[in-house]
Amino acid sequence: MEAIHSHNCNLNIWYYLSDEVWNRVAKLYERMPGWIGYINGIPHWYGQEEDNVYIQASVEPSGLSFFARMNQSDWDSWIARFKFEATKEVGFEVWEPEDGFE
Repeated sequence: MEAIHSHNCNLNIWYYLSDEVWNRVAKLYERMPGWIGYINGIPHWYGQEEDNVYIQASVEPSGLSFFARMNQSDWDSWIARFKFEATKEVGFEVWEPEDGFE
């Protein structure tokens, strides 16, 4: 069994984008594996902070931010799928600014 670790990811989905873009992102949230809904306005997947495995998202000045606790391979798969699906939904390539410009 793979160990559970913390993961953090910021994506280039900025807070100032249009409501149309954010509505598409919100619909994508619901289609992602493990969706459990909004808890106190924060999107969650798989569980909450007191659980061993969870993902949550928030909108920050640095972009759409995810924090997760899960094994590495599940996280890698989940966030890769989110970036792939988000790219189709928002109409531009979704990536991590910390990785540099492509």
